Amino acid sequence: MTTPAPNTGPAAGQAILTLSDVHADIDQYHILHGVNLTVPVGELTVLLGRNGAGKSTTLRTIMGLTTVTRGELHFRGQSIRGASTPSIARRGIAFVPEHMGIFSLLTVRENLVLAAIGGAMDKDRLDWITQVFPPLKKFWDRPAGNLSGGQKQMLAIARAVIEPRELLLVDEPTKGLAPAIINDLAEAFEHLKAQRVSILLVEQNFNFSRRLGESVAVMSDGRIVHTGRMDDLARDEALQHDLLGLGLGAHQ
Repeated sequence: MTTPAPNTGPAAGQAILTLSDVHADIDQYHILHGVNLTVPVGELTVLLGRNGAGKSTTLRTIMGLTTVTRGELHFRGQSIRGASTPSIARRGIAFVPEHMGIFSLLTVRENLVLAAIGGAMDKDRLDWITQVFPPLKKFWDRPAGNLSGGQKQMLAIARAVIEPRELLLVDEPTKGLAPAIINDLAEAFEHLKAQRVSILLVEQNFNFSRRLGESVAVMSDGRIVHTGRMDDLARDEALQHDLLGLGLGAHQ
């Protein structure tokens, strides 16, 4: 098996995505109230916050699925505000929504074929994906609807990276999964990180987040209220409690 070469793009230490004073509405509701967020290239950034803070709306706004009323979004230094969702995807951003977006009546193989919008699936990349997500190879010709929750999540992420992507947006991948499956999923994310795929991860599971996260942003009431390194937040129990209502301690 040939492992894909790590992604190239902006140099390490630079931002691949920036949101500047972004406001966004859903119908008559004002959800985002001036989001300022930077996603460093080649890192996994975790977006944390209590339920209703605006985390999922932030991902949908990046993908052009929510109306931006004010502010700017830049991907690789170019504005994506007002761009269509297909156009944003073609620039190299993939989105794995909370509901996963797989086709339950189609096989695993058919789901991946449909996701390979550039044409036939690259064999080396497919070999890498089935190594990262072994259950997909095992259930290759079975309907995706027959997979377990964790296996469906693996398929959803595999669909997002079946072609090279520079930025992966993932919404709550561990929701409803058993601990053993969450560990498998964490290992899969480690493989993606090794390829320098820039990842913005919305997650409620703090232990999962601190295992994988390099940078972190915390949302409250439609705004970013904290940014920093995940290691620093993981060590600061008082800050965890203030920002998230947690008290996990550095020893867990």
